[in-house]
Amino acid sequence: MRAPSIIALGLLAGCGPQALSLPADPNDRAATCGVVAAAEARIGTDVTAELSFPAQTRIIHHALLAGADGEVFAPDRATAVSRRMAELQEDIVAGKWQALAPACSDAFPAASARSVSLPADRLEAQLGCDELADFTTEALTGQGVAYDRELGELASLNRTLDRTIGPALRARAGAEIDAQQAMRGRALAGIAEAGPLAGILTECRRRFDG
Repeated sequence: MRAPSIIALGLLAGCGPQALSLPADPNDRAATCGVVAAAEARIGTDVTAELSFPAQTRIIHHALLAGADGEVFAPDRATAVSRRMAELQEDIVAGKWQALAPACSDAFPAASARSVSLPADRLEAQLGCDELADFTTEALTGQGVAYDRELGELASLNRTLDRTIGPALRARAGAEIDAQQAMRGRALAGIAEAGPLAGILTECRRRFDG
């Protein structure tokens, strides 16, 4: 499963803040909350400073959750949400975005959760972790922000899982690549709701690459 291209978000100064509300459109709602997460991460910081890995993953988690709103992960939808973040950010940041934070937490509780619960099924958890590491790596690579340590840890997790899950995946899904990819897509959709993205990845590493 390939990750969408996640567009890095900055914050633009504005004046005359306007009242805002969450859009009814699910893609716009996810994009809006991604921008709100970026704005929250910038409170009290230099707008040119790099965001921490947990802060950046909280932003892209909203695109992930949009793509996971179905039985099988939909990368095209995640990409669409990422693009909408870039289109919406100026108007949102210029408005009263702080008032949207509680509604975003309600709409996307996994993004601000404080605990992680991986799937009970070992193979589903392994596949979800493998796909999630891929998604995060591709989303953050090439964004002009250095997360060398974290991306190195994700590469290690991918290598470990890729060496171990092949036989179990074939036994469960069969030898057909399409069936295996569908199972991977279901696993990514499922694990997206397991907790905050950075926390899920930490638990994946602890359990499968410790």
